[in-house]
Amino acid sequence: MQRQNEILGGLNRRRFVKWAVATGAAVGIRSVQAWAVEKPSKSNDMIYRELGSTGEKVSAIGLGGYHVGNPVFEQESTKIVRSAIDGGITFMDNCWDYHKGESEIRMGKALRDGYRDKVFLMTKIDGRSKAGAAAQINESLQRLQTTHLDLLQFHEIIRMNDPDRIFAAGGALEAALEAKKAGKIRYIGFTGHKDPAIHLHMLDLAREHQFHFDTVQMPLNVMDAHFRSFEHQVLPVLVQNRIGVLGMKSMGSGDILKSKVVKPIECLHYALSLPTSVVINGIDSMKLLQQAFEAVRSFKPLNEQEVAELLSRTANAAQTGNYELFKTSDKYDSTAKDPQSLA
Repeated sequence: MQRQNEILGGLNRRRFVKWAVATGAAVGIRSVQAWAVEKPSKSNDMIYRELGSTGEKVSAIGLGGYHVGNPVFEQESTKIVRSAIDGGITFMDNCWDYHKGESEIRMGKALRDGYRDKVFLMTKIDGRSKAGAAAQINESLQRLQTTHLDLLQFHEIIRMNDPDRIFAAGGALEAALEAKKAGKIRYIGFTGHKDPAIHLHMLDLAREHQFHFDTVQMPLNVMDAHFRSFEHQVLPVLVQNRIGVLGMKSMGSGDILKSKVVKPIECLHYALSLPTSVVINGIDSMKLLQQAFEAVRSFKPLNEQEVAELLSRTANAAQTGNYELFKTSDKYDSTAKDPQSLA
């Protein structure tokens, strides 16, 4: 593991330098902060932002799909989804493998009665081959009870060979492009939470294949800035290339809050102050939904002094990645637990 981290660290530096030289990308929140609020609009206490170069506007807070499938609140899921939409949240996150498909099934039910037309619906697939990806796309459409996805993303790009498999002949990208041509999906992106080097490799291959991703989803939070940082290494590349930024793990699936050095609203305000199109928030109760709404209502972009204070406060806790276990362990690697999903 130590040797792998050393290799990835070297790739991080080399790939980022190459991208920075090629694009003139700036580094860090202070360099890109103004972009986060350059063209927002606000309605009914919700902020809406442009999604990269797609021309779409989406809510700055997105509803995370994993929690929708949580077995402990099946009766609450429809209420939470619809209350989120009624409150102005338009971006819906989901994934083919969440709770073995239950998250998509529940969201599909919640989006009945006219709610589907009010949202920008995204889901993710694990399949790396053309056949595997195509089958998962069709299954997701059936579960979500929709004729099309607004955004399809390749899920958990967390291994250095994941990008190679997707861009290979007979790989998952071919299935996505065919689905797009058939009107089943509108936009294409990818997600990952392990290491910035892997994201940069995915973007390298896309450039070599003359393919432009519409979105990229990645961890962006107060501790990521200190450790194996997506904010410093990947975010400037996305901004420079007008790729929609989907922030996730703003609270590290709750792990960051266990450090006792930062509060939930501070975590959300930090992520919203970055050039994110959407900050995806896991919500499994009406209380957490109201917390998300309050974060938007009270949001003002953090200034340099506020950022410096927050990063100073989180620096010691962040150094080893102990509160970003999605980077340093397999705790959140759903595809590692079900390798057959990668077929």
